Amino acid sequence: MVDRSDWESRMGDKWAREWRQTDLSFSQLTPYLLTRITEHSFTSALDIGCGAGELALAVAETNPQAGVTGLDISASLIEVARERAHLQHSQPTFIKGDAAHWQPEDSFAPDLLFSRHGVMFFDDPPAAFAHLSEIAAPDARLVFSCFRALEANPFFTEIAALLPPADGAAAAPNAPGPFAFADKDYVRSILEAGDWSDIQFEAFDYPAIAGRGENAVDDAVAYFTSIGPAARALSQMEQSEREQICEEIRRIAAANLTGGKVSLQAAVWIVTARNGR
Repeated sequence: MVDRSDWESRMGDKWAREWRQTDLSFSQLTPYLLTRITEHSFTSALDIGCGAGELALAVAETNPQAGVTGLDISASLIEVARERAHLQHSQPTFIKGDAAHWQPEDSFAPDLLFSRHGVMFFDDPPAAFAHLSEIAAPDARLVFSCFRALEANPFFTEIAALLPPADGAAAAPNAPGPFAFADKDYVRSILEAGDWSDIQFEAFDYPAIAGRGENAVDDAVAYFTSIGPAARALSQMEQSEREQICEEIRRIAAANLTGGKVSLQAAVWIVTARNGR
């Protein structure tokens, strides 16, 4: 299970160092998600779990007159986001905070809330979405992406098949983590409990890119072993076992190299809703 403390410490730090790789892995999802997020007008927006800021910056570019705030619990990721905003002369505000409890200052009440894979880690999702409903404007729109079932995501399963079974009891099906929102009935129930209505799900598949360019295979191996699906397990292995699995990861990367890109399919939900308060 991935919890808040992981993102506030080592995981957040790793993703901050590798933000270019993260943006690359989502590069076939982000443009489509952006069209869904910005297809209606808005005056203020909140990016939930904004990470290194790519999506908040893109949303702000579509509507320079709107106020855009990015929120993340990782200080390292917020630092990267702020630096990117400075370099791009862009106006989003990036704040370190937990969206499940954050209280906006002044009269900020977003009429658009969005997230790219940043909502699956709440400890108490119904309470978190209820809180977001409370701070949002009436009839505010909510748009986010989240992974569908693990078996629909070769980007994870092909690497996971190389790893030994995890020790201990299996995590609860909806425990915080990448696949916490795979079950749309569960997602619908927690959104409804949080006073969100008009809930819609759209299945979207895309190639998740792990490496690109002359060193695409090397880059893919680095991605899968540093912030990708094998990273945590590899960090706990003996060197000989780790080296063996890294060679298998290299084989998978090479087998999925096409046109200078290493990619494997990923499957997500695009979830939309409206504030029912």
